[in-house]
Amino acid sequence: MPLPKFEEKGVSVHLKREDLIFPLASGNKWRKLKYNFKALKASSAKGILTFGGAYSNHLAAAAALAAQEQIPIVGIVRGEELANNPLNPTLSQCKANGMQLVFVTRSEYKLKALGETASQLVAAKNLVVLPEGGTNKLAVKGCMEILTNDDLRFNVIGCAVGTGGTLAGLAASAAAHQKVVGFQMVDDATIPDRIRTFVARDNWELIRHSSYAGYANADKRLVAFANELYKKTGVLLDPIYTAPMLFQLVQMIKDNTWSFGTNILLIHTGGTQGIAGYNYQYQVKWPEP
Repeated sequence: MPLPKFEEKGVSVHLKREDLIFPLASGNKWRKLKYNFKALKASSAKGILTFGGAYSNHLAAAAALAAQEQIPIVGIVRGEELANNPLNPTLSQCKANGMQLVFVTRSEYKLKALGETASQLVAAKNLVVLPEGGTNKLAVKGCMEILTNDDLRFNVIGCAVGTGGTLAGLAASAAAHQKVVGFQMVDDATIPDRIRTFVARDNWELIRHSSYAGYANADKRLVAFANELYKKTGVLLDPIYTAPMLFQLVQMIKDNTWSFGTNILLIHTGGTQGIAGYNYQYQVKWPEP
């Protein structure tokens, strides 16, 4: 769908509504999980073990799809202190969908599948491990299906970046005339190398707005931006990925610092389930479904 144009700058912006694919696992999360779940069904494994923070879109999506497919799933959650607190909206949704929540210390969480808790669960329950954020070879394969022939008219493809899997899939499937621009939302120096493990092409670039980007921010400017866009277009943006990406693009166009192309397709990667948790955590009024 087209967004307000910047005729005076000669730029047009469209939004690809991947958030409409599947309500509880929309956008890139559904894409990432699609082939992983198919592989699980074809294997001898009995379920899934995966990882995420307290407000993880990945955990919520994996739990929703596991419930739909009637597959047992365990979520390793960062922060042992959460075990004694009321569950936030995201974790409540995970539990309602049948996910077994296991809370571990931050130091153990950094070990992921090598941690004692995770390794014991994998062995005892015969579980397949999905990485944090869901990014692996099968996830990238799913994300390669985002772009279609209808998108060939665009010369720039933009997406928000958390672990890099979505960008890798877009870069692998983009046409020769298209540049893929990733709006990096986390301070993670390993992202470029991770992307390169999945795609050999050099048709992509990462940018980051140092004064804004980050999971832990609640910015009044961003809240106002999301509310204004929702009123004008009816499009609900998530506060962690799509809204910061579009907010940053708008600012760059206004400041004449955008230099990647003038016919832009942004990928709305979903994540709107996290709005309730965002409002709960920061006590703000982000528009909800």
